[in-house]
Amino acid sequence: MTTSPSPVHVIGGGLAGSEAAWQIASAGVPVILHEMRGVPGVKTDAHHTDGLAELVCSNSFRSDDWEYNAVGLLHAEMRALDSVIMSCGDANQVPAGGALAVDREGFSQAVTAKLEAHPLVAIVREEIAGLPPEDWDNVIVATGPLTSPALAEAILKTTGEESLSFFDAIAPIVHADSIDFDIAWRQSRYDKEGPGGDAAAYVNCPMNREQYDAFIDALLSGPKAEFKDWEHVPYFDGCLPIEVMAERGRETLRHGPMKPVGLTNPRDPTVKAHAIVQLRQDNALGTLFNMVGFQTKLKHGAQAEVFRMIPGLQDAQFARLGGLHRNTFLNSPKLLDRQLRLKSMPRLRFAGQVTGVEGYVESAAMGLLTGRLAAAQAQGRELSPPPPETAMGALVEHITGGHLEGSKFQPMNINYGLLPPLEAPKVDPEGKRINPKDRGRAKKRLMSERAIAALKAWRDA
Repeated sequence: MTTSPSPVHVIGGGLAGSEAAWQIASAGVPVILHEMRGVPGVKTDAHHTDGLAELVCSNSFRSDDWEYNAVGLLHAEMRALDSVIMSCGDANQVPAGGALAVDREGFSQAVTAKLEAHPLVAIVREEIAGLPPEDWDNVIVATGPLTSPALAEAILKTTGEESLSFFDAIAPIVHADSIDFDIAWRQSRYDKEGPGGDAAAYVNCPMNREQYDAFIDALLSGPKAEFKDWEHVPYFDGCLPIEVMAERGRETLRHGPMKPVGLTNPRDPTVKAHAIVQLRQDNALGTLFNMVGFQTKLKHGAQAEVFRMIPGLQDAQFARLGGLHRNTFLNSPKLLDRQLRLKSMPRLRFAGQVTGVEGYVESAAMGLLTGRLAAAQAQGRELSPPPPETAMGALVEHITGGHLEGSKFQPMNINYGLLPPLEAPKVDPEGKRINPKDRGRAKKRLMSERAIAALKAWRDA
């Protein structure tokens, strides 16, 4: 008689934990998903609901272009592996130019419904305070950037590490009907169409030089939220508060989230804006827009005043103001093996942002992978991670030892620099010479094609 495998325990119902649970159950292995949100009196610094896979920062999964963008490539790999995060994201997308953005409430509800309906998934609302019970022999810790203090402390003691934390910040959300469209206009950068075919997915608020300088002065002088116990903890460069960027130089924001390139004011096409603030649709109804790249640690009382200096937002009403919360990640190259197991306690796997990947998609991808690895272990099968030529495999290489020897390990978004290099082609498939300026783009296409082929071969094997 065939005995069913013991259940895998997944701690954390965010993007990584939800994806891991789905992959385990899809492989025919029972899974118990433990989520502390929903327990009376238990909450995190950033979540607002008890729904699974709640998005606490942006509502964007970033570029959906698999041919020329590394995160779009990661999307494609996850779709090829039956990702619940990608399928629910596709079903709940909102206009976002070349990006895949989602209605955050609809997305979370869809993921929750799918997992609740799966016969092999049990969702238990409880906090795992400290290390999991010793009789749990196959565990995925997917507690992400908001790991409970008790569990984080237990991990520290087990690993002998001194710190697991860094800062992250949240951008404000504006009610669409409070935006002044006599000043602002809709246009995606370079009129690029997104997955839904919309080339006018962003709201653009232009600034002249005088307005920009006044805005920078207000950012730099505005009162900031400070957390004295955390002040030694570094920020992650991919999610810097705008005040921190402004402190690096007055022109920094003009070359970052406020860059004016690829956009033309339809009211006066001959006048080039000095800087432009973009807002992206945040829900399916189109009633909410988030301020792109405007993560902030300004105190709430100052945020509305400062952000209403932006032309087009002078009467803005905020559905949510920005904020600051602490992220948590392991020194993974030292602590984890290539199966993403804790070397000192192999019954524990880690998934998501806690491993040192950064971003929604990257976190979910590591959840997907650990789910498959844990399911294989439960079934007595051997499974290696995908090859490094894939985006998913490249992330594993990074978090298990791909950073520079002797350097400090830092979280990383997926990018082509993590994949094994290819020589830029000099001719196209028809034998025509490629302009040297276009060879970098052609190389990305080749790397993406190689990755998809390698991922599908790994999957089918």
